[in-house]
Amino acid sequence: MSKAQQLQTKPEIQWVEACVYQGDTIPFVQLRNIYIYPPLNFKTTKEWQEYYRLVYNVKKVLPLSIMIHNTIIETYEYLETLPNQKAKDAHIKRVEKGLKEQYTAQFKKLSFSQGKLLIKLVDRECNQSSYEIIKAFMGSFKAGFYQTFASIFGASLKKEYNAVKDDSLTERVITLALNGQI
Repeated sequence: MSKAQQLQTKPEIQWVEACVYQGDTIPFVQLRNIYIYPPLNFKTTKEWQEYYRLVYNVKKVLPLSIMIHNTIIETYEYLETLPNQKAKDAHIKRVEKGLKEQYTAQFKKLSFSQGKLLIKLVDRECNQSSYEIIKAFMGSFKAGFYQTFASIFGASLKKEYNAVKDDSLTERVITLALNGQI
């Protein structure tokens, strides 16, 4: 790069808040939390591969579970404004149809392990199992149908997320992923 090009390139300026303290201007920058965990000790290559597969799966599935949570909240809030059960049922059918059109292709691309992880992460985000959510919005029959369909493939919509016991490594990966550390 020539000197002329270097002079024409302006340094990037980032504005930050500042406060004046005893006549001095002090910049104020809010930093995000940094989470530090003890290092993981993998005894075998397989354990190392499983961990990085978990990281990959969490990064792929976590945005979907957050989207599902936001959709549930939005749908529930809108349902509360509708005057009668007939209007609510019609709206739920429209939402179900729209979601199927929009996300079926994306969900079909998920692997089996990503699908099972999604069921757990929906429970984590919504504090309800997928089965309970389907039952609340679509009724017991559809919830039972989807549960039966999932059980054929060895999954369960009633699977719960336990951040302290069974899913502590998953919780660690989620925390680091949400914070942009991995």
